[in-house]
Amino acid sequence: MPAITALIHTNNDALRLGRALEMLYPCDEIFVIDHASRDATLRVAREYGARVVAVKADGPTVQYVPHDPSAWILCLDPRESLTESLSASLYEWKTQHLPGGVSSFSVYLREETTQGWIANPVAQTRLVPASWSRWEKMFPANDPAAVALEGELLRFVFP
Repeated sequence: MPAITALIHTNNDALRLGRALEMLYPCDEIFVIDHASRDATLRVAREYGARVVAVKADGPTVQYVPHDPSAWILCLDPRESLTESLSASLYEWKTQHLPGGVSSFSVYLREETTQGWIANPVAQTRLVPASWSRWEKMFPANDPAAVALEGELLRFVFP
């Protein structure tokens, strides 16, 4: 069964981080890469059992990825949360490891706005093997061949 490690970059995200961490129960491990937070971000991360890595300078995300070749990395923003259906998709994928031969997975995103929720029609690559080498800042580079998982990520704009 493949292991999933959640990877979240933070900076003064104490007010929103708990919501993101709350729904990561399909993940085997959580890494919070903290960029010099001065609020309670680190305390919140540790309360949820996350492994905290404090960084002084921005470096490539690949340097924080576990080196377990069988692991997969789920990348999130601290303002994002998995829906129950996305969590279920991750569980199903882990236990059945379906579909075979897939190099990456994408998810759809809905974003909170003052006018309500807006769905992004383009899925974003967010679940990649630990050996992934194409990164754009904190997230994997988009893979047009990525298979979309059922469910969505919710991006909360308001704390």
